[in-house]
Amino acid sequence: MKMKLANFLAVSIPALGALGSPLVASNDEGATGSSVISGTSTIENSGAAIREVNAASAAITDAASVGYATLNGGTKGGAGGTTTTVSTYAQFTAAVADDVARVVVIAGTISQAAQVRVGSNKSIVGKNSSAKLVGAGLYIKSKKNVIVRNLTIQKVLAENGDAIGIQASSNVWVDHCDVSSDRDHDKDYYDGLIDVTHASDYVTISNTFLHDHWKASLVGHSDSNGAEDTGHLTVTYANNYWYNINSRGPSYRFGTGHVFNSYFDTVSDGINTRDGAQLLVESNAFVNSKKPLYSTDDGYAVSRDNNFGGEADEAEQGSLTSVPYSYKTLGSTNVKAAVVGTAGATLTF
Repeated sequence: MKMKLANFLAVSIPALGALGSPLVASNDEGATGSSVISGTSTIENSGAAIREVNAASAAITDAASVGYATLNGGTKGGAGGTTTTVSTYAQFTAAVADDVARVVVIAGTISQAAQVRVGSNKSIVGKNSSAKLVGAGLYIKSKKNVIVRNLTIQKVLAENGDAIGIQASSNVWVDHCDVSSDRDHDKDYYDGLIDVTHASDYVTISNTFLHDHWKASLVGHSDSNGAEDTGHLTVTYANNYWYNINSRGPSYRFGTGHVFNSYFDTVSDGINTRDGAQLLVESNAFVNSKKPLYSTDDGYAVSRDNNFGGEADEAEQGSLTSVPYSYKTLGSTNVKAAVVGTAGATLTF
């Protein structure tokens, strides 16, 4: 861990309890305790709690339950609106285009080389593990209150944008998705898997399998976009599985980020903090990764209970020691068992 004096002075490190006691992070007011208190975390001793939550009966009208997407009024998607099931590209694009509250259930595979614009107040839900978009990326631009859940998205060519592109939008929850391409082509043949740009806020990416890709997930698209992005780009990554990724696992510019309870296998360049970004990185495990956590151009991170697989923490010491929502950490030794096999399009509705 690199340390700059200015950031060292800004850091507060929570005290460790007695051996065997939970590690509890403080909120900004100094409160400690259970995970029901805003801004605190507790460590679960195994992956059982996460597996029990995912084994429970999920509903197509679920609201965001973790991370920044729970703030600013929460993220409810199309709950309260009509529900429609689609199985063709024409049906799908018609159902998601407007801003009327709607739950759109995808049944089967939809194959189309395209970029699909998604309106506000939508829940896009895969019916089961067979629900797929092949070649079609989702573009959420200048919208709010969108949920993408239990959906596999594959091989979206760069000319059609990202698998999921979130731009100038707020309150977006991506949960239990499986996003991938391949690494058989040049790194620019595909774009990002999940990119969050242009001052988007209150975004959570959770329980998702990101794999087989060159440039996986970007928060903040350009070093020259600080005027727009500074003070925005609040993004949580929770309980995700990253596999066979070259870089951007994820990469943050300017924003405020929380990365926890995630497992990284064969991710060459992992979590990159840059251009003034402040990250809280905790309860993660890495294997076969060259640079699990590192800084570029004055990016910062606070690291807690991470297993970097023998590699160094190369991030500048940050000042983000708490976040304004409640959450539970699994502990880095338990992450693999809890996440692998659970993250991805593993729900059934």
